[in-house]
Amino acid sequence: MNFWEILSNGAWLLSALIALWMVADLLKVGKEFPEDYLTSSREGQE
Repeated sequence: MNFWEILSNGAWLLSALIALWMVADLLKVGKEFPEDYLTSSREGQE
């Protein structure tokens, strides 16, 4: 493997980790807050 292949594979790995992190955060936020709160346009109000 040359430098560019290693760099490319590292970039794919980093993007996969970010995607997993985003999915985990999506599930966490979805469990913590109801859908009507998340889609509300009233900022700063509960």
